Amino acid sequence: MPGPRPGGTSFSHAVPSQAPLELLGPFLPGMEQSLEQTTEILLCLSPAEAAGLKEGINFVRNKSTGKDYILYKKQSHLRACKNMCKHQGGLFIKDIEDLDGRSVRCTKHNWKLDVSTMKYINPPGSFCQDELVVEKDKENGLLLLELNPPNPWDSDPRSPEDLAFGEVQVTYLTHACMDLKLGDKRVVFDPWLIGPAFARGWWLLHEPPSDWLERLCQVDLIYISHMHSDHLSYPTLKKLAERRSNIPIYVGNTERPVFWNLNRSGVQLTNIHVVPFGIWQQVDRNLRFMILMDGVHPEMDTCIIVEYKGHKILNTVDCTRPNGGRLPMKVDLMMSDFAGGASGFPMTFSGGKFTEEWKAQFIKTERKKLLNYKARLVKDLQPRIYCPFAGYFVESHPSDKYIKETNIKNDPDELNNLIKKNSDVVTWTPRPGATLDLGRMLKDPTDSKGIIEPPEGTKIYKDSWDFGPYLKILNAAVGDEIFLHASWIKEYFTWAGFKDYNLVVRMIETDEDFNPFPGGYDYLVDFLDLSFPKERPSREHPYEEIRSRVDVIRHVVKNGLLWDDLYIGFQTRLQRDPDIYHHLFWNHFQIKLPLTPPNWKSFLTCYEQSRAEISQG
Repeated sequence: MPGPRPGGTSFSHAVPSQAPLELLGPFLPGMEQSLEQTTEILLCLSPAEAAGLKEGINFVRNKSTGKDYILYKKQSHLRACKNMCKHQGGLFIKDIEDLDGRSVRCTKHNWKLDVSTMKYINPPGSFCQDELVVEKDKENGLLLLELNPPNPWDSDPRSPEDLAFGEVQVTYLTHACMDLKLGDKRVVFDPWLIGPAFARGWWLLHEPPSDWLERLCQVDLIYISHMHSDHLSYPTLKKLAERRSNIPIYVGNTERPVFWNLNRSGVQLTNIHVVPFGIWQQVDRNLRFMILMDGVHPEMDTCIIVEYKGHKILNTVDCTRPNGGRLPMKVDLMMSDFAGGASGFPMTFSGGKFTEEWKAQFIKTERKKLLNYKARLVKDLQPRIYCPFAGYFVESHPSDKYIKETNIKNDPDELNNLIKKNSDVVTWTPRPGATLDLGRMLKDPTDSKGIIEPPEGTKIYKDSWDFGPYLKILNAAVGDEIFLHASWIKEYFTWAGFKDYNLVVRMIETDEDFNPFPGGYDYLVDFLDLSFPKERPSREHPYEEIRSRVDVIRHVVKNGLLWDDLYIGFQTRLQRDPDIYHHLFWNHFQIKLPLTPPNWKSFLTCYEQSRAEISQG
């Protein structure tokens, strides 16, 4: 069940010249026209081709579109799906380890799909594959059909109007943060402008414009796509809230609330709005926006369409399959992530196949696949202009030198050049403070005033970061009273609520170099019965060893934070046997932990009471 959502009330603020924003209200699909579900024919097989399908798995390609499909035949029964892994869009091939001929293996991360059931078997307990409808035609040929719900953005369609020069301007600030001027309104996406993300693992690559705080204070609304700290930056929002606490902020109605940790963050924001997916939110007569969910991580990831005078701007942010892969075509401006490297895999893994050579080749291959995928997506959607963003971070802390050197990211210019080879899409590689004038670019992409670069001499890349205040917050947890008592381990994992799963994990607290921390904890957790054995159990079981920097793991434990700070923030080193990704385990600790932290005050009180009773006895 979704947790409680922050309310949205208006208060006066520190910018008296600007009245609080009042939306005109949502536009509900069906208010002015009815939208119908559509059926799309993805593949036609002739009678001879249909008769030639073998028992078991068949890989089939639509030669006219280049799209790939999988058909599974068992006697007269057929099942079908797209040949696309639901995890990150990889291509399936035959699984040579499957002796029964029912599973296929993804070429990206070795995920396995049982096409006889359309359930993923590696990792176990993860996703189900979306099925296609299989129909016979009159001549005994086969049709593969996809049933598409109506596109929500097609409700109340509006024809594009002419834009005056300067009427719509898009200014890049840093990472995923864009400042949009839309007539007399201003909208900002995902402001991360100071401090780290993911505990201490990510830092800004670009130097934000010096007036970033003044810019934020003047906007009419902020959209925050999801709860990851490179998009929901509490250090940035704290600075903003000190100046304008009631700035309107809009988020999607995700299962885990975007602002689930607001009360404990110390940031005083009073005007947060949680809006439903797929419904136009009307800002004024000319401006509206619609938030859409991700098809792979609907519980946390979102993307947005902004429309001004009929001109659409699509921001897919970090979504793996935004809106389940159904997106508007021929928008005026599209922006998306591109860089890769936003994961601890494989840099933080060791043992088995995870040699330095294997990791380097994997990263090189993965980045190339991502580039090709993004280029293909842009080619399919045919936006007028495309901008790669949301990938401008660096592992700048000296202790993460190894990650910085090995976690190679894609070059935005390389992606843009690939796009231009295969399409007529205009591309824009943004630099901090650069502004794109949409009206000019739509009229003439060669207009020298279409994109205004920052003034000569403007600092583009950061060369120093203020580590001290943020590391001080993390280090404060190391000596917390909680960790004087070994029983915190049982208290924490009982609170976490993950059990009845055959996995044994060894947790080791470490120093900066991932060597055991003097006096730190080294313990086992058996998640089958949530016990804490001294030795690994004798039964057959998967095993993981997780080494975590002591300041980060204790900060996470103390505050009941999600483990993204550890994993995506590169603050762990991992080994696993066998080499299987345990989706249920990681998904729980990265997304599904309780919304309120452990009650450490009660824990310490009970501990003191127990000690008193023992001493009296």
